[in-house]
Amino acid sequence: MTVSVALVQLDIEPVAVDTNLQRAAAAVETAAENGAELVVLPELFTIGFFEFDAYADSAVGLESPLVDRLRSIAVENGVGLVAGSFVEDLNASHTAGFDTPAAEGYANTVTIFDADGSLEGVYRKRHLFGYESAEATLLVAGERETVVEFGELTLGISVCYDLRFPELYRSMIDSGVDTIIVPSAWPYPRTEHWETLGRARAIENLAYVLTANGVGTFGDSQLCGRSTIYDPWGTTLAGAGDDETIVTAELDPDRVAAIRADFPSLRDRRL
Repeated sequence: MTVSVALVQLDIEPVAVDTNLQRAAAAVETAAENGAELVVLPELFTIGFFEFDAYADSAVGLESPLVDRLRSIAVENGVGLVAGSFVEDLNASHTAGFDTPAAEGYANTVTIFDADGSLEGVYRKRHLFGYESAEATLLVAGERETVVEFGELTLGISVCYDLRFPELYRSMIDSGVDTIIVPSAWPYPRTEHWETLGRARAIENLAYVLTANGVGTFGDSQLCGRSTIYDPWGTTLAGAGDDETIVTAELDPDRVAAIRADFPSLRDRRL
């Protein structure tokens, strides 16, 4: 039985939380009307990844109006929602029922909701970007992988820069993941890296890979879009350019199992 998925390639307005939430909600509604069962939003879509000066002011805990709004978007549209990410205030999240890093501060955090609004998983970005970026100095890295069951799919969650670190994805596969989801804020000029790494993670892990990027300009940085859904052979099922759009495809978990049985490269690993 297939699962219909949609990637929202959102045009993100810098530090405009209400506007970006409204755009995201409208896009999720459109995706749901077109049959999507699982929808993915981009990384830090409420403020824009490169708006480092806004990180602290925008930070909230897992029990906050922002997270409640994300939950309501899932419920109102009857979809599973990988709600992009937001800047999480870890000090405000220690009582929310999900493990938090021992360190205090802020994290780049993804929340995953079921269609009934239940919070099924929380992922904090493991690899923080330091190249011409303040993320690594402003935020605390996550410590755990996050695997979530959605229907017949087993989702592994990562974020943007994580794509450059294949060992994270090997760990996911060992945990039973067949579908890798990557909310991102990937900029020009590294477009070839974005496309190559997403495809490589699909090929080497024989898994679906969903790379959900934003678009928009933030000072000297511009997001490159090109959100893509790859099948377990690394073939592009659906993709976008650099305009705001929604990317959709049907995923078949049985196809992952069939490919892994037919081409059992994962069994040939030597650690």
